[in-house]
Amino acid sequence: MEWPSPLRRGVLLKRYKRFLADIELPDGEMVTAHCANPGAMTGLKDPGLPAFLSTSDNPKRKLKFSLEAVEVGGKLVGINTAHPNRIVEEAITAGQVPELLGYERLRREVRYGENSRIDVLLEDDAKGLAYVEVKNVHLMREAGLAEFPDSVTARGAKHLVELAHVVGQGHRAVMFYLVQRMDCDRLSIAADIDKTYAEALEMAMKSGVEVIAYDCDISLYGIELRRPVALAL
Repeated sequence: MEWPSPLRRGVLLKRYKRFLADIELPDGEMVTAHCANPGAMTGLKDPGLPAFLSTSDNPKRKLKFSLEAVEVGGKLVGINTAHPNRIVEEAITAGQVPELLGYERLRREVRYGENSRIDVLLEDDAKGLAYVEVKNVHLMREAGLAEFPDSVTARGAKHLVELAHVVGQGHRAVMFYLVQRMDCDRLSIAADIDKTYAEALEMAMKSGVEVIAYDCDISLYGIELRRPVALAL
């Protein structure tokens, strides 16, 4: 996936009200960017971090800039939670996810369960249906270990219940964790942050829900799926 526009570098001044971030550009101009991330952003919102912005010419947008990534330890970390579904869709379509090969059709945001939408629905006359829920991951508190979630997510736990239900109906269900980092080789669940989610995942896996995780290759030009990440569940 290419960024919406060439990224502009700046310095993060502060992230506030969840969806706003103040950035200082190299020429000294101060701008406010949309921060498409409802999570805690632990370790990714510290003042002084290099920040990377895309720009929009859409006159209907209130904010011209979007915060796409920050640099931590010399590595870019994607923070825009609006991108993972597209990244995963592109990777599946390109045949880059061996676990999800062989399906004829792919649809996004399909209604299912109790007032839910599945991120990716794979369909095949012979293989049947595969419901794929995508979660963005960017928390790292221990070197090399990505963790999800970074804040309490009742919605995430609800999705796991829905996935377990479709397995009970005879379909395939996959929980896909997309790590928007390049410095992690393992993924774990942050039970200390959200015990309910951790318990819901354990129950979903016992019900037959599959779990896979991949990281990303992130550059100033774009972001795309890179390689599998080991599960430490």
